[in-house]
Amino acid sequence: MDDSVDRAIVAEIARDGRATLSQLSDAVGLSVSAVQSRLRRLETRGVITGYRAILDPELVGTPLSAFIEITPLDPAQPDNAPELLEHLDAIEACHSIAGDASYMLFVRVASPRALEELVRDIRTAASVSTRTTVVLQTYYEHRPILPLGTEDAIEG
Repeated sequence: MDDSVDRAIVAEIARDGRATLSQLSDAVGLSVSAVQSRLRRLETRGVITGYRAILDPELVGTPLSAFIEITPLDPAQPDNAPELLEHLDAIEACHSIAGDASYMLFVRVASPRALEELVRDIRTAASVSTRTTVVLQTYYEHRPILPLGTEDAIEG
């Protein structure tokens, strides 16, 4: 990012992805057209990669979430589990991790039975062993990613 104004714009949009150009303009002290130009540049450069709706998992029918560690059954097998599992829509995130497991998946499903079926599908598709941890309650997630130097400037 070029300067503190870019950082402030990014911090504001991270906090509220639906902020209008007028609201962003007021927050950073630039004209609407200047904010719009900077936003386009930040998008083009890949700093802002998109905007999305955050849905309530319970209201859309996927109240059960879990973390699933996966480890290849054969250490010599190709390291292509992310590609082999990409078709499973219940997997919300796949992280390469350090430790005993190779990857950590975050999943959301409708029920314990659906989780059991998903674990079976993961094992079959990627030839891996799994270790599952069910989430009982989530206190926060989807926290905004703030550029360095803006943490104290934004209230939220």
